[in-house]
Amino acid sequence: MAKRDFYEVLGVNKGASADEIKKGYRKKAKELHPDRNADNPQAEAQFKEANEAYEVLKDADKKAAYDRYGHQAFENGMGGGPRGGHPGQGDFSSAFSDVFDDLFGDFMGGRGGGGGRQRAARGADLRYNLRVTLEEAFNGMHKTINVPTSVQCEKCEGSGAEGGAEPTTCPTCSGMGKVRAQQGFFTVERTCPTCSGLGQIIKNPCGGCGGQGRVEKDRALSVNIPAGVETGTRIRLAGEGEAGMRGGPSGDLYIFIEVAPHQIFEREGPNLFCRVPVSMSNAALGGDIEVPTIDGGRSRVKIPAGSQSGRQMRLRSKGMPALRGGGVGDMMIELAVETPVNLTSRQKELLREFEELSEENNPESSSFFSSVKSFWDSMKG
Repeated sequence: MAKRDFYEVLGVNKGASADEIKKGYRKKAKELHPDRNADNPQAEAQFKEANEAYEVLKDADKKAAYDRYGHQAFENGMGGGPRGGHPGQGDFSSAFSDVFDDLFGDFMGGRGGGGGRQRAARGADLRYNLRVTLEEAFNGMHKTINVPTSVQCEKCEGSGAEGGAEPTTCPTCSGMGKVRAQQGFFTVERTCPTCSGLGQIIKNPCGGCGGQGRVEKDRALSVNIPAGVETGTRIRLAGEGEAGMRGGPSGDLYIFIEVAPHQIFEREGPNLFCRVPVSMSNAALGGDIEVPTIDGGRSRVKIPAGSQSGRQMRLRSKGMPALRGGGVGDMMIELAVETPVNLTSRQKELLREFEELSEENNPESSSFFSSVKSFWDSMKG
């Protein structure tokens, strides 16, 4: 059976550019791959035919010979084909591997791009949890923290080689950082086991870091904590993370803030809440009380006569500062009317007398028990 024209096999015109030929082969490879055509017995043969065509047309010299002599260019010992024989006799995996990254690169974790070499690996980002008090969050502060991390080896200056010698190209992957293995119709690409994807090896590793280019060490860092930070605030220190391998760039350090609970104040965003107990007589008669503020000062608050538990009063701009100049929150005072305990006989006597004289002074109680009486009457009916 006569061979089909290679350009026809790939679905491109004669005179097509290298990019057009590659696109044509990529389309045919996806369309004809046997794994996608289990019900088509001709798929494997057509797939091999497409590989054979691409093996010739992707090479400028072979393409020129084919354009001039056709299929005869690779017959009767004329040469030009793979391994000096017929193009179909070669290992077509070399053709398929040219577009392997295009076809399956995303599935395998990104496009190959024809390289994958990583001369120096970037260091990892680090996380540091920092607990601060509410007062520190209010004022802002500079704090020194000790971070255990990897730093550049001083002995080899991060190269990983003894005496600062230059690394050599990895013989396993030829500096690519990846190796390929043929598995049936697929070419599987893996990180090189010899150089761990770096593309280079060190014949004489540094004694101080074992060839890593970095060593473990605690570092003291000064951190600026801005006023108004909340739990969950994240501060990024660029380049203060783990040092990269063999002179690679350092990662970043992320500081996560946690504001500790306060014994007096509760926080809700920029606002503060303070629960203040007041005596029963003070709530009934009214008066002035002093309340603390987060800046360490005091504010005088006037309690209206007849105040009940749960009544709130607002102190403007006595809360927390907002990050990035967003103003200052308020402080809410919530009254908690306190019932006296451990009464003396005289106090009890006075309270009983007061109770007898105050039937008209408890409107909420009167309203409640009136509603209760109506409820019971309706149940009886």
